[in-house]
Amino acid sequence: MFNALVMEKDEESGLASPVIKQISEDDLPHGEVRVAVEFSTVNYKDGLCMSPKGGGLVRNYPHVPGIDYAGTVEESSDDRYKPGDKVVLTGWRVGEAHWGGYAQKASALADWLVPLPEGLSTRRAMAVGTAGFTAMLAVMALEDHGLTPDRGPVLVTGAAGGVGSVATAILANLGYEVAAVTGRPETEGYLKALGATSMVPRDELNETTKRPLESETWAGCVDAVGGAMLARVLGQMKYGASVAAVGLAGGAGLPATVIPFLLRGVNLLGIDSVMQPFDNRLRAWQRVASDLPMDKLEAMIQPATLNDLPKLGADILNGQVKGRVVVDLNA
Repeated sequence: MFNALVMEKDEESGLASPVIKQISEDDLPHGEVRVAVEFSTVNYKDGLCMSPKGGGLVRNYPHVPGIDYAGTVEESSDDRYKPGDKVVLTGWRVGEAHWGGYAQKASALADWLVPLPEGLSTRRAMAVGTAGFTAMLAVMALEDHGLTPDRGPVLVTGAAGGVGSVATAILANLGYEVAAVTGRPETEGYLKALGATSMVPRDELNETTKRPLESETWAGCVDAVGGAMLARVLGQMKYGASVAAVGLAGGAGLPATVIPFLLRGVNLLGIDSVMQPFDNRLRAWQRVASDLPMDKLEAMIQPATLNDLPKLGADILNGQVKGRVVVDLNA
């Protein structure tokens, strides 16, 4: 028997609520690899999955949320993994359609796992998590489309959040001038410690403008906000520059024109972390191990336990989580 956070649905009300309880290995869904989970984390999707209606992501109950986890292989029917191997899992709708990492043991398909790069512990892997993995994919995509430090400043929207924090630290470590957008002035010290060189108040970019083009300002952008802010940013990109779109905290709509694409050759790059192919996952995790300064990563960490998860799920939906929550499943 082992501990887990289980979402249980009340048939009368149709609403689900989290229960910390003991379950057994027999309760786990089928998988080729059984992992002793050491650490997990809290993402926006986790907050949705822990909400009373499952955020439209959870279809079947009882359900164990947790879209990320890292731990040690206990048992494997796949030759790629053997007991004792350290692994990390992000994406593949784990924690949504499949049971996830908010339990001391998990079962997964071998294709979903990635071996941890040398020098990256399971704890640090979850300080990175889907948010940091996505940030690395975004930086890689911008580089693949020509971004270099000499091109000029790079904008990071939603900079105090999970993706934004890691993107800021990686870009600064690679020598980029980083402009951080945040609506929380109290996070300025935190963001500058991560390497941000300037701050852009969120209100400056939330204001709509009728001009499809503004002054060429940004050589690249990691955008976690979407909506009106992304539309505004597109009109401020330098010629041939790219925006890596990673989130929609400000809305799924895009009230923009095609003018930045036609007159400045701007690129809008979609970043998906859920179904990312294995080779690119491995490349991204190896880049995380080499390009994300671990002292900066430590500064982002907010420690938590299973018992903290219900409150943290609500907090992240309300924009009240800073940096990266690391959930110790054995604490």
